[in-house]
Amino acid sequence: MRETSAPPRVVLISPTRNEEKSLLETVAAVEAQTLRPVRWILVDDGSSDRTPELLREVARRLPWVRVVTRPDRGFRKVGGGVIEAFDAGRAAVDVEHDFLAKLDVDLSFGPRYLERIMERFAADPRLAAASGKVFRRESGGLVEEFIIDEMVAGQFKLYRREAFEKIGGFVREVMWDGIDIHRCRMHGMRTASFADPELAIIHLRVMGSTEKSVYHGRLRWGRGQWFMGSSFPYVVASGLFRMKEKPWVVGGLLIVAGYVGAWLRGAPRYGEPEFRRELRRWQHARLKRLFTRGGVR
Repeated sequence: MRETSAPPRVVLISPTRNEEKSLLETVAAVEAQTLRPVRWILVDDGSSDRTPELLREVARRLPWVRVVTRPDRGFRKVGGGVIEAFDAGRAAVDVEHDFLAKLDVDLSFGPRYLERIMERFAADPRLAAASGKVFRRESGGLVEEFIIDEMVAGQFKLYRREAFEKIGGFVREVMWDGIDIHRCRMHGMRTASFADPELAIIHLRVMGSTEKSVYHGRLRWGRGQWFMGSSFPYVVASGLFRMKEKPWVVGGLLIVAGYVGAWLRGAPRYGEPEFRRELRRWQHARLKRLFTRGGVR
């Protein structure tokens, strides 16, 4: 039996594709942690830039890093492709662990991030997944990429291992980072993102953008809301709220347009009717509290 006083064992898994511009900044942030992960699996998902070379250099220098290489599919497969790469990394985990994280390699964060978030888990046995809040650098300062407190940042999503296994892992679809949170809630577990300066995550790419453009990313976001099973009133409210973020106004309209387009095409939806019913109950409760407790996601 493992002693409770032993430090928590954290495994990080990072799907990586053409990230030569930001990879080393993320490596520096992980290497500086006061609580070092027991393993970091970096999955090269068919990169065509210098990413593979940089990954090999990192693995040579850091003995707790492993690199998994996947063939190039010829394009970035947003959502499903990321989780396929994550699952390949998870299959390569070769150490015992208590916590598991999906970590993007276009991030930076402070040296006490893992130590501090482990304190949050220790204080709340029902906490299944957690993150800090996400910010981007803009005009010499930091701008928050808003998510509600019950959600967890998809860029750095850290789970208790048993909770992750209980929900069956991530779905290989665009809204994987919303479906998992609602499945946790349905199992009676809590998830949270914390407004703590030591848990600030600096995102080097705008949330909801893609390799094509932020406009395409907002359309994709709306299509993902349709797939997940979100109600139309909730998506409209979400689009209205996101109008105050870049790209001003049009970004929110594109979220709604993406949802409506998927609706009109009869695009497939997540295949668990009970999940969709429970999601809508939660969304309608959020809408009732909208004007007194802030925005929606």
